[in-house]
Amino acid sequence: MFLDDFVRLPPVARASLSEGLATAIDAVAAQAAPGHGFLRFGWYAAALAAYGGQARTLVVEEDGVPTLAMPLVGLGPRWLRMASVPGCYWPFRSFPLALGAGEPALRAALATLARAVNGVRIGPVYDDDAALAPLLTAARAAGWATIDRFVADSWLLDMAALRAAGDWPRGSTLRKNRSHERHLAAHGAPGWHILGAGDWPAAFDGFARIETASWIATRTDGSDAKFTAGGHGAFWRAAAADPAIAAMMHGAMLTIDAVPAAFAFDLEAGDLRYAIANSYDAAFARHSPGKLLGYRHLSAALARGVARVDWGAGDSGYKQVIGARRGPAIRDWLLLRPGLPARAGGLMRGWWRRSGNPRWTDPADSA
Repeated sequence: MFLDDFVRLPPVARASLSEGLATAIDAVAAQAAPGHGFLRFGWYAAALAAYGGQARTLVVEEDGVPTLAMPLVGLGPRWLRMASVPGCYWPFRSFPLALGAGEPALRAALATLARAVNGVRIGPVYDDDAALAPLLTAARAAGWATIDRFVADSWLLDMAALRAAGDWPRGSTLRKNRSHERHLAAHGAPGWHILGAGDWPAAFDGFARIETASWIATRTDGSDAKFTAGGHGAFWRAAAADPAIAAMMHGAMLTIDAVPAAFAFDLEAGDLRYAIANSYDAAFARHSPGKLLGYRHLSAALARGVARVDWGAGDSGYKQVIGARRGPAIRDWLLLRPGLPARAGGLMRGWWRRSGNPRWTDPADSA
């Protein structure tokens, strides 16, 4: 007999829902889209440690190999039987799905979810998310209601295009930056530091010091700060305990007379860099310390071969000056199982969408 005489049967998909975080999460993350490489056991463990919740994990195996892992925590009153995917809100809240996972895996996942919960919230997450997009298609085909609310537009910097152009940063930008650096040096000796895996979590203390001296401390309640005790500091310190995640973290810090003055912090997955946070001590605001550090940090990324920088949402003005362009929308999704929950979803669709943010419109679009 010849190989052509055999017919390859489709993989057998089996789903299970177990208490706690499953070790299979790392195995699936290793097979997922490169941009999802950080969605590891340590990522979700950090979220539970920082934000609370009791986790369960939905795992789907195809022919005995884990191809989908979806951690879940309770959402709202227990009687609602709702769940959500945990994580830090930035870069996004999603789950790992192996690139080779087929429709049987998605159908098995949805069937198991339908027996366990009335619905699940996934997001904020990008429109082109490698795990959610196929799940939405399968859910709709199975009779689930899928409703979204708009959160924000993302902003992407095409580093490959900058590299090809060969003139970034422009000469005029470099001259302005050198002028700012001369004025900054009048405050003390500047130190420019590129940070990597071995610098966490100690560097986070310097980042937190900068945030407490920045605009975020004086103009907001500080809850959005990434590294302070009152912000998301517990999450990032816990996430850095996973060596694989720590190796994906990159940063830069400017010191003045050895005192932290500005920082930039990113997470790299594959050739994509997520710009997590940047800030500066307001005492040096006149000399654009964040901008100076940012250009140095981006130049280092350019030299390292980073293809794209995802700036996330908000502050589109300065991002466009650097060269970023609008990317996929970021949305918050509710998936409601067939039956009464799905019918209820049809009634609450308008409310859920109105609870999101209005979409920003570029004045140039209407010119």
